Amino acid sequence: MPALMATYLIWLLIINLITATAYARDKRAARRSARRIPERTLFSLNLAGGVIGAWLIFFGMRHKTRHASFWAVQAACTALHLGLMGVLVVGMV
Repeated sequence: MPALMATYLIWLLIINLITATAYARDKRAARRSARRIPERTLFSLNLAGGVIGAWLIFFGMRHKTRHASFWAVQAACTALHLGLMGVLVVGMV
């Protein structure tokens, strides 16, 4: 496995753990009426590659499922990272 792909996969593991934690903390804060994580931060984590962690909490805890903006951002970021992974895989061949 080329170094670039390995680095990307390690990055995805880390950013998805961070994203899932952020979404879960925001959900807990929402339940307690505590200080929330800004939507811009959650969107940025998606863009950085945390789409799997975001989808897991999105559906697992039903967090932000009523917000069309989150559906759009998560779908777009998922497509972006699937495309990037496709480019990296094709580059390996």
